[in-house]
Amino acid sequence: MHQQDDPYPRAIALLAQREHSARELERKLCDKGFPSGRVAECIARLQQERLQSDARYAESYVHLRAGKGYGPLRIRAELAERGVADEFIAPPLEEMDGQWSELAEQARRKRFGNKLPQDFQERARQARFLQYRGFATEHFRHVFSGDE
Repeated sequence: MHQQDDPYPRAIALLAQREHSARELERKLCDKGFPSGRVAECIARLQQERLQSDARYAESYVHLRAGKGYGPLRIRAELAERGVADEFIAPPLEEMDGQWSELAEQARRKRFGNKLPQDFQERARQARFLQYRGFATEHFRHVFSGDE
């Protein structure tokens, strides 16, 4: 086997930069011209060696995106789009269950300031922003009720 036929070194380099989902890694390696059969073997080996883990990827992704003001609905959709199974997505999202309303409040304040909206139109605009960010109705009900 020639070095250029082995995707393992390239996969290790990608994983050294950041966590990747198995599907992301597969796409990147295939885009580099590695044969799909070799890529599948490589990913299986990485998983066996615990160098690639969709569970670990989901956990780091949830914390990264939540820290940037995104809610659980959006994060779940983004992870599913990246090929991560729901069995790996649910635990880190559930781990943060008590924090989503506070994160929604922080995202609203960062975008619109401390003052709560006084009229329906402005409240609807802010609610749409939070919905776009992936927060559920119960999260922004808490935000607009002024409950702490």
